[in-house]
Amino acid sequence: MEFQNGYFESLLRSAPVRAVVDEATERVAVKARSTAPEDGGDYKRKITTGGKMQKRYVGVVTASARHSMKVEARTGNLARAVRSSGRGR
Repeated sequence: MEFQNGYFESLLRSAPVRAVVDEATERVAVKARSTAPEDGGDYKRKITTGGKMQKRYVGVVTASARHSMKVEARTGNLARAVRSSGRGR
């Protein structure tokens, strides 16, 4: 049996795979927003999603408030949202 690497590389960049990745990325963002600290709401409002093409298509969840690094260091909100979405919660 011989694998066709080109096929798998093109599959990981295809529109249907991008749609699945975007859907999963949005689920992570929804979870992150629902568990975000409310302290003024700026952090919660600035949790956004996107995607980028690398060797394959990847989803990105970003918190862009000025104090996002402090919130993440203190709470790990985005990391928890990623972990919980992988468990189907």
